[in-house]
Amino acid sequence: MASPPFGAVRAGRPDPLGASVDGEGCNFALFSDHAERVDLCLFDAAGERELARVTLPEYTDRVWHGYVPGVAAGQLYGYRVFGPYAPKLGHRFNPHKLLVDPYARQLSGPLKWNRANLGYAPAGRRADQTISKEDNARFMPKGVVTPDFPPWDEDRPDFPHADAIIYEAHARGLTMGHPGVPADRRGIFEGLASDAVLDHLVRLGVNVVELLPVTPVADERHLAERRLTNYWGYSPLTYFAPNPRFLGTGGLGAFRRMVARHHAAGIKVVLDVVYNHTGEGDHMGPTLSFKGIDNASYYRLDPADPGRYLDDTGCGNSLNVSHPRVLQMVLDSLRHWVQVMGVDGFRFDLATTVARGPGALTRRDRSWPPSARTRYCRSPC
Repeated sequence: MASPPFGAVRAGRPDPLGASVDGEGCNFALFSDHAERVDLCLFDAAGERELARVTLPEYTDRVWHGYVPGVAAGQLYGYRVFGPYAPKLGHRFNPHKLLVDPYARQLSGPLKWNRANLGYAPAGRRADQTISKEDNARFMPKGVVTPDFPPWDEDRPDFPHADAIIYEAHARGLTMGHPGVPADRRGIFEGLASDAVLDHLVRLGVNVVELLPVTPVADERHLAERRLTNYWGYSPLTYFAPNPRFLGTGGLGAFRRMVARHHAAGIKVVLDVVYNHTGEGDHMGPTLSFKGIDNASYYRLDPADPGRYLDDTGCGNSLNVSHPRVLQMVLDSLRHWVQVMGVDGFRFDLATTVARGPGALTRRDRSWPPSARTRYCRSPC
């Protein structure tokens, strides 16, 4: 049961995945093949106080789902997923950890490093074998229920690929030091849409801007402990939402307006996307989303030791894109950025790793050629 102002949870539907609002309430759907129960947690506008906790009542095609009346656009939420904590078998469920919805289209608040984000309580030689009972909700960003934007139907620049002049840029780096960008727009998407940046690109003859990763980032522990951030963004937390660091106060509309402004100037927008790994790291990394939702489905595990990951990326884990639901997430994400957010294409980070199936060579295979290491593991990855 939900608490006021929310109504009693109903069955809802398993499709589409994520949070889908309709004006009277919201349908929530989360894939997990191995979970035993999923609780939806609804938070206040500051993301600090939990207003209600709802057990999703239905399980269809390996998707947990439920419809909560009274949930409107702007509502903050997260999940707690129940199941076995059995790292040796590949399962790392821990309901003490609030998890980010992989399909969240917007996040509110930063990810704060704290040991409570670890799914385990370090002890002994295999430090990850004991479950942590510390609650991490106050350190986690929350998903934001967003209304459906109309499909992108504006004109796009059209020219042969052979004529592309590509300018690789970082959303923050391109605008922070530019004297022509208003101070309150520097470092965010509104700065990328400024006249100063667009005029500069047009003068250079650029007709494609390739943006380094713009999705939310899970800053690595060693960076967070030094009060640093993963500047380049190659440590994704989710795949549908823009990085809150770049949104400013404009919400999702700020990204769409930025793309529209580039299109009006004859410039395509291409995103650098990182589907080869996530920011949850290896077996000693934090439990933020995928690891706690269904570790054995989302990641490639070592068949000889499922408590360890096949690390083809050099970043601790490898996303298991050969799983149909994980592949669906990647394709749904790509469609979202094109059909809703208006982008024109993608550059795939470590694309060869993304395409690997279960029988592919790994860096742990003896037959792995040393020369290939430089091809498949680079920094930052």
